Amino acid sequence: MLAEIRGLNEECGVFGIWGHEKAAELTYYGLHALQHRGQEGAGVVTTDGHELKLHKGQGLVNDVFKRVDFSKLSGHAAIGHTRYATQGERTIDNVQPLLFRSQLGSMALAHNGNIMNAYKLRGELEEAGSILQTSSDTEVLAHLIKRNGSLESLEGLKDALRQLVGAYAFIILKEDKMHVALDPRGLRPLSIGRLGDAYVVASETCAFDIIGATYEREVLPGELLTISDKGMESTRFDAQEKRALCAMEYVYFSRPDSDLNHVNVHASRKRMGIELAKESPVEADVVTGVPDSSISAAIGYAEQTGIPYEIGLIKNRYTGRTFIQPSQELRELGVKMKLSPVRGIVEGKRVIMIDDSIVRGTTCKRIVRMLKDAGAKEVHVRIASPAITDPCFYGIDMSTKDELIAANYSIQEMCDMIGADSLAYLSTDGLENAIVTEDSINQGVCMACMTGNYPVSEKGQLEISYTKC
Repeated sequence: MLAEIRGLNEECGVFGIWGHEKAAELTYYGLHALQHRGQEGAGVVTTDGHELKLHKGQGLVNDVFKRVDFSKLSGHAAIGHTRYATQGERTIDNVQPLLFRSQLGSMALAHNGNIMNAYKLRGELEEAGSILQTSSDTEVLAHLIKRNGSLESLEGLKDALRQLVGAYAFIILKEDKMHVALDPRGLRPLSIGRLGDAYVVASETCAFDIIGATYEREVLPGELLTISDKGMESTRFDAQEKRALCAMEYVYFSRPDSDLNHVNVHASRKRMGIELAKESPVEADVVTGVPDSSISAAIGYAEQTGIPYEIGLIKNRYTGRTFIQPSQELRELGVKMKLSPVRGIVEGKRVIMIDDSIVRGTTCKRIVRMLKDAGAKEVHVRIASPAITDPCFYGIDMSTKDELIAANYSIQEMCDMIGADSLAYLSTDGLENAIVTEDSINQGVCMACMTGNYPVSEKGQLEISYTKC
């Protein structure tokens, strides 16, 4: 069960394209742009109007596709997925897209998020005779669709989606059409673009940029899109509720060049730094950020305070994100592999170190120690988000409070534990001010991991499925 798993799970990335002769190749490039959302598996399914063809594997996108003959993945449409796996579930069976074949037609699914009532639904499906082949909650939707009748039934798909509780962005590919669906709260990001006459769908808009597509609009909460050779049709499978887009998308997960809900990620992070400087100033000589997701906030903090921004930490570009390594031991070793202090910048200085968040405190403690070993006179840690105090059940692998340092210790205790001279977090009001703008659609963000206020629950009880996305 996920409740027994330790680690913070990276969000997965989904990509789809309809109406382009190079659909497989463009999906490959789209997945490259979404590589930061998952580094343990990737896959592509294409259609030529008659047959669905699959290629997937474990590892980085480059590793999975380096020997692929794309001519064997011919077709005018494709969907792709890049995945992070939880411990014990890193098997090829769970790598997406998942492909299902039947006499009445085939279907492939790519999913970002977490179905909270998947365990319950799996039990009902098994009692009804279904035999599930993976431990992924994504497979549940395929069985619900089939149970509701023909794969071609739009009403059957709507009914299946209405049975799901949680966070989900789905792209569903059939021989002759593609469906796109976003949960009624819009917890996961999902956007639509155009490349000539082709439609493109992706978790982040940075995937549009890499293939030369232009952004069109957001997929709306509770919306179901059908894309085919006839064009794109929009309908609803559920009522749209106030949007609760995951705040951690802005804080950490998404690339700074992406726009989420009409808000640029870099700009929002910079505003987080500005708000943080207003709330928690401190006398110092330099401001530095932990690469990469904290750089924007550090620039904002420096601009607001007038303290010079400096590159005090250098990132080794050939290592992955430490907190999504599959074991705590590897995470700890990974910090030294990935970051190096710039002695000439920090030696003898009072340093303000900006980071995006603290989960366990292990990484932050090691970075503070590195800066002080490099001669920093003081290290003041400022976190450009509120303290993470509660589990997340919507697609980030934080399923118990035991693993969250801020849930178990006071600010002063945490400060002592990480070896900093002072520690302060951004307030929830400051975070919301940085994210929600006049350009946002149906404004609202999910800060459940910071406040304990969950926008979606299953009859008041938060359930955990087997494997997220």
